[in-house]
Amino acid sequence: MAEQHYDAMHNKVSPEEWQMRVDLAACYRLVALHGMNDLIYNHITAGVPDEPGHFLINPYGYAYEEVTASSLVKIDLDGNVILDSDTGYGINQAGFVIHSAVHRARRDVACVIHTHSAAGMAVSALACGLLPLTQNAMFFGDLGYHDYEGPAIDLAEQSRLVTDLGDNAAMILRNHGLLSVGSTVCEAFVIMHWLERACQAQTMAMACNTELTVPAADVVKLTGERYAKGQRRKITELEWPALLRMLDRRDASYQT
Repeated sequence: MAEQHYDAMHNKVSPEEWQMRVDLAACYRLVALHGMNDLIYNHITAGVPDEPGHFLINPYGYAYEEVTASSLVKIDLDGNVILDSDTGYGINQAGFVIHSAVHRARRDVACVIHTHSAAGMAVSALACGLLPLTQNAMFFGDLGYHDYEGPAIDLAEQSRLVTDLGDNAAMILRNHGLLSVGSTVCEAFVIMHWLERACQAQTMAMACNTELTVPAADVVKLTGERYAKGQRRKITELEWPALLRMLDRRDASYQT
């Protein structure tokens, strides 16, 4: 059955789209492997490289560890299904609302990741937000915040989402979770991984119930500047091949 789905989808899409499907399916597996998934909920989306206005999303009902390149659904920015994967599942409306808003507004973004991790939700509920307690946290010198408006099914919320995200690479959805974007799937994943680790470290440090050491403002600023784009090598040059090799050693079925 898996081979039939693979053949049917592989023959319907361009080589560019297929490669994006493989990368996106790998990202779903990686998010699950790192414990950032939430049952069948949340989404990771990627734009179709040779079809502007179309993006790929998971079938609503699949666990992240089940997602494969051929199971992803192609939709447009209005939520219409362009190419179904014949899994028998549809797509989640909340995923469409959040992700289509970002894909429509940020043409520099190829991938959007949204999570409900325990640490991410905990920090999203703190009035202080993310504190510059660790080097990981200081990477996010510019970080968006979006106030909770209920489950994301209202199209009117889209404009406020993209305004709050601005040009940032990540955003904390207050009382909700985390969001990251990237010009590649790997960039979005690495940014989310760093944000998740920063949130984990903050919640653990605060739970110790002792005085926290916060670096001086000029050190925080300098660290953020050194992490800025153009100051270091491009994310994906080393991370993505290593991450894919790790997946392949465990289960290479994401490629089907």
